[in-house]
Amino acid sequence: MPLSIVVPKKDFLRLLERAHPVADRKSSVPALANVLLSASGDTLTVSATDLYLGVSGTCACTGGAGVIALPAKDLFERVKAMPEGPIQIDVTDGAQAMIKTVGGARRYMLHGLPGADFPRLPEPEGDAIEMPADLFALLMHRTWFSISTDETRAHVNSALFQIGDGKIRMVSTDGHRLSKMEARFDGRTTHMLIPLKAIGELRRLMDGAKGEKILLRQSASTAFFTVGGFTFSTKTIDAQFPPYNQVLPERETYRIPVSRIGFIDVLKAVSVAASAATSGVKITLAAGALRVTAESAETGSASDEIPVDFSGTDMSVGVNAKYVLQALEALDTDETLFGVSGELDPMTVRPAGENAAEFVNCTMPMRI
Repeated sequence: MPLSIVVPKKDFLRLLERAHPVADRKSSVPALANVLLSASGDTLTVSATDLYLGVSGTCACTGGAGVIALPAKDLFERVKAMPEGPIQIDVTDGAQAMIKTVGGARRYMLHGLPGADFPRLPEPEGDAIEMPADLFALLMHRTWFSISTDETRAHVNSALFQIGDGKIRMVSTDGHRLSKMEARFDGRTTHMLIPLKAIGELRRLMDGAKGEKILLRQSASTAFFTVGGFTFSTKTIDAQFPPYNQVLPERETYRIPVSRIGFIDVLKAVSVAASAATSGVKITLAAGALRVTAESAETGSASDEIPVDFSGTDMSVGVNAKYVLQALEALDTDETLFGVSGELDPMTVRPAGENAAEFVNCTMPMRI
């Protein structure tokens, strides 16, 4: 169907920034490498899907009605290269699109596909759960880094998301460490596994939604998140998440306040000398100090320490420094609580103060 519309570059580019990463350029289905432009009245809708994830957003436009599918990355790069101001899109019956700046000479021709060739995105149904977008963003920020990247293990290549008993919770693990973040929240009981790829897109979506509300709907095996003028959908994972409460220690022999920034600084400095294969360091609680050491046959050794209020028996644990650093960097408190029970027991990181119960990261020990 012929189409001719004018749309502000700023608004159009915002839609493409969210949509084009979802398009699947490697798919054997040509339509999946495209975004769908659908104009009706004074509204332009831009959509993309890889059949597992989907996203759509709208902005105002002027002109007629029509649809076309255009190569996602190519369209994004061309619109980004346009000067600021209104952009005109003219589409012919042959699914070719002329993209040009209004009142200027810059223009591009793109070959697309008829809109009918683009797969239909699922639509949300039922009542929504409303929550602050900042809260959902925080849940992901505190847990995404410990989701397994192994796509053959779907049950841990995802984050557990739960609502119930007055709490909202997200948990992730890759078998070597586990992160749990929860907060007070009253809402309809919900339980789903959100795949890592979807978490990545949702984090980008939350970046532009500070202070807003997010609407969550779940329909069969698909979850829908609506925020900031976008609706994002993802297939959820049909698998059993590991029993995380069996991994988290009920208590540690020692739980010591430590300067978060100081701990990060020492870990970064000492891990330079750690084995490249394991990033292993030894963390030791000693009288008045938390000491970090590393030793490698190839690169030598390193040690450093920061003062802590501790006077008990020395206790050490070997861990992957990168894992601990990611947990510390996910927090924003001045102090963290370092928990340890022995060299064969997991170590924990928590925020200090009244929020200590909200987050815990548990890292499995390794022999150093």
